[in-house]
Amino acid sequence: MMKLSSTYPPRFIKVDDLTLRDHRYLNEVDQIYFIGEYTARQDYSYSSTNNLIKNFKKCMKRRGLPEWRHKERALQIAAKEFRLAFHPQALDSLTFVPIPPSKAKEDPLYDDRLTRMLTAVRPEPPLDVRECIVQTESTKAAHRQERRPRPEEIERLYRVDETLTNPAPVQIALVDDMVTTGAHYRAAQAILSNRFPQTVFVGLFLSRRVYASHPEEFPGDSF
Repeated sequence: MMKLSSTYPPRFIKVDDLTLRDHRYLNEVDQIYFIGEYTARQDYSYSSTNNLIKNFKKCMKRRGLPEWRHKERALQIAAKEFRLAFHPQALDSLTFVPIPPSKAKEDPLYDDRLTRMLTAVRPEPPLDVRECIVQTESTKAAHRQERRPRPEEIERLYRVDETLTNPAPVQIALVDDMVTTGAHYRAAQAILSNRFPQTVFVGLFLSRRVYASHPEEFPGDSF
């Protein structure tokens, strides 16, 4: 199942004072933007954003199966949404850094969906997309762990790929498909700000997690 329709063109929405409390590791200084809202514990049919994100995050184990076409289509739709949400000139002012997935690059289940999506946003001339942050070992996806990892725990798994640090970026856009607690953004921003102390950071997400009911009704933080 893969469909996406919207009455309005995509645009980035800022996480503001009203929504900041939904993402415990973010603070009022962070510049965080998203396009849609993903509702936790709901299926594909609940919303166009749920449909998009569930297909976009489809596990690499599903590669080669008929359903894989939905992931590929979701990637193209995500790239289009991202492109339409931007002023064209703004694309040239940023260095785009994907936040690493839960699997290390050498893992067969490593998913480069964010890098592929960013590359598809504007193939020519290409965006400045750099996989500057490398995850050193594979872990379970955060939503599958008994306890969501804290930023410092995630940061310990990260290292900076020094081969991708020149020229030094002026503005870095940390990109992910969904912001939940904000822990991965916090970890990525921390390790890169140590390497680039003069760089300005912004977080760009395809979605942010929300709940259909109060989150205390659900056991733990869930995807």
